[in-house]
Amino acid sequence: MLQPELAEKIVREVQKLMTEEIIVVNTDGIIMASTNRDRLGTFHEGALITSQQKKKLIISEKETLQLKGVKAGINLPIFFQHEVIGVIGITGDPESVTPFGEIIRKMTELLISENYFGEQFEYHSRAMETFVLEWLQNKEPSPSLLERARALTINLDLHRTAVIIELGQSKFPLSRDVWSTILNSFSQNKNDVITRSGNERIIVLIDCSDSVQPTSLKTRLEHFLQYINHSFGITSYAGVGQCAPPSGLHLSYAQAERALKIARRTRNIVFDEELVLEMITSELTPEVKSEYIQRTLGPLLKEKDLLETLSELFKQNHSLKNTAHSLHIHINTLHYRLKKIEELTRLNPNTIHDLFCLYLAVLFLDE
Repeated sequence: MLQPELAEKIVREVQKLMTEEIIVVNTDGIIMASTNRDRLGTFHEGALITSQQKKKLIISEKETLQLKGVKAGINLPIFFQHEVIGVIGITGDPESVTPFGEIIRKMTELLISENYFGEQFEYHSRAMETFVLEWLQNKEPSPSLLERARALTINLDLHRTAVIIELGQSKFPLSRDVWSTILNSFSQNKNDVITRSGNERIIVLIDCSDSVQPTSLKTRLEHFLQYINHSFGITSYAGVGQCAPPSGLHLSYAQAERALKIARRTRNIVFDEELVLEMITSELTPEVKSEYIQRTLGPLLKEKDLLETLSELFKQNHSLKNTAHSLHIHINTLHYRLKKIEELTRLNPNTIHDLFCLYLAVLFLDE
């Protein structure tokens, strides 16, 4: 329970409050951490007595001659869940250091409790992440997965919607406490499952057995992403799959992945069921998209004005008047540029087929 790393942390924290020599000793009387490095690993008989008797021990100058490895001061048992797990010692005049004793002990026990619950969170977090990723890869749960689901109190028989939340860049790696706060802040019902995935993703498997409306889910996600942004300065976005039966949860997750690709670009929340053209384009590899751009817009890639004109034309829904106004050019200049685009690409912006080909190319180029 009381490891050397934690003992060192306790010494560092207590040292901020007082200048006296501090030691942390295990229940066998061996010094694990100390402000005096020469005492590390040595035997402290006073700490052993404190551990065995489970009560404070004051050591006077006279008693330093009788007990092995001790100095004048005070030794206090460290309790965790009503058991002594170690001893903290403060060297100095007993009358001077004793008033600080209870404060130091309470502070030490608080540090140990925080560390314990932090370790429990890490254990549960890793177990949940491993479980969810395995769950998503299997159409039918294995006996081992069913057993772990029972241990984690997760119902595998519900219809669920998969959600993937991706966190933008943070100035610093997220601490254990921050992750705990984020995961616990998501508004959920008792059957929802939420876990981190690596250091940049959160996976949420929403219980949709009661036909959760997309608008309701979107509101929950919006509030959650706003909370992450306002509390930790992290921009995040989400892809949402469709409600699926237990055997189709992996499909909902694949849909969430597809929606996330679009969300990553728009920095928004994207529902897979809202995708139309993106259903096809998101499946194309970057290599295919790059080759398509070269075949269509290749001759325009060095013509900044023409690319800008074409992009604005699509933004204005092919309205020549609005496009010319937005670009601050005369309508005749716009006609000239469109003619130039046709000459270079051999694609006519005034025909549906060629216009669609150009639109796809601009779409891929924007990615």
